[in-house]
Amino acid sequence: MQALVNLARAFLQIGAFSFGGGYAMIPLLREQVEKYGWLTEGEFFDIIGISEMTPGPVAINFATFIGFKVGGFWGSALATGCVILVPVILVLILARLFSAYEDVPWVKRILQGLRPATIALIASALLFVGKGAFLDAKSLIIAGIAGILLQRGLHPVLTLIVGATLGVVLY
Repeated sequence: MQALVNLARAFLQIGAFSFGGGYAMIPLLREQVEKYGWLTEGEFFDIIGISEMTPGPVAINFATFIGFKVGGFWGSALATGCVILVPVILVLILARLFSAYEDVPWVKRILQGLRPATIALIASALLFVGKGAFLDAKSLIIAGIAGILLQRGLHPVLTLIVGATLGVVLY
């Protein structure tokens, strides 16, 4: 029972403070995963990869996977519900407020301050994930090829398939 309480508390907090989307939540996720010992570092990186490859938002996929590991079906449902509860409520409130106050100078300044802070969260996640993903020269080659393919307009799903294929060939 305590595991489910911890799961709910952690994912409510992650949902409430993860401005900027799924990748911005990775530092908060890492903190909670380490705090409760839910995953090894390798499992954490694997779930990031799986969450990216499966349909849906990364944050929801991540919550679903961790919830299932910690508490089975009910843990999965609880973590997923908790990670979206606060954002859904906030979006409903903010959508109403934004339309009324979008031209107010201090609202504009708040939004201007949130943008770079959100980029910093995403950059932090990139650096953290990069440490676990770039294990050797082969992984750098795969990342380089994937980056080139994405810049040339290849669909992200096809890029993931190319990366998986290269993983099979190179490893």
